[in-house]
Amino acid sequence: MTEIAPLAYNAAAVEFLMTRRSRPAKMIKAPAPDRDALMPILTAAARTPDHGALVPWRFVVLEKPALEAYANALQAAGERLGLVQADIDKPKGTYAASPLAVVVVFSPIAAAKVPVIEQQYSAGAVCLSLVNAALASGWAAAWVSGWHSHDPEFVQSQLGLAAHESVAGIVHIGTEGAVPPERPRPDLAQIVTWKSE
Repeated sequence: MTEIAPLAYNAAAVEFLMTRRSRPAKMIKAPAPDRDALMPILTAAARTPDHGALVPWRFVVLEKPALEAYANALQAAGERLGLVQADIDKPKGTYAASPLAVVVVFSPIAAAKVPVIEQQYSAGAVCLSLVNAALASGWAAAWVSGWHSHDPEFVQSQLGLAAHESVAGIVHIGTEGAVPPERPRPDLAQIVTWKSE
């Protein structure tokens, strides 16, 4: 019988995970990774838990002209939904200023042994993996959503989503504009339950 060696402790990876933090989207500036620099980040993000290897998600990369078009389309969408101007202006400013965003599209697959909820969890895992891969590559990154990303009419017209698809998250990637202050982290004593039997 072949003996399986234990996984090696990766101190650098553990340190990264213990100190990682997203950057607010409004603080992310140009430059952003070009296509060659983005491909390894997307490759790492796609290496995520996926029961049944269904790949129930895909990426839509919004480069600068597409981000400007997205921002410009928000006014009419917000008015159609009856939103107040402040709620329209906030994402308009974010998307107009963003240098790059990657939309993680949840695209469920019919599979008897893999419930849709598990596929949705996989899409969420892709979002976090994408943020972490960008951060580990030296870029600033933020996972966001918002009213526009949950509006089927808007995402179908602006992002080309099919009727059965939805947005799991939108990850803005670029250069850090300012270092945000550290935020409070969960108290493990309040959220961990130990069961020994």
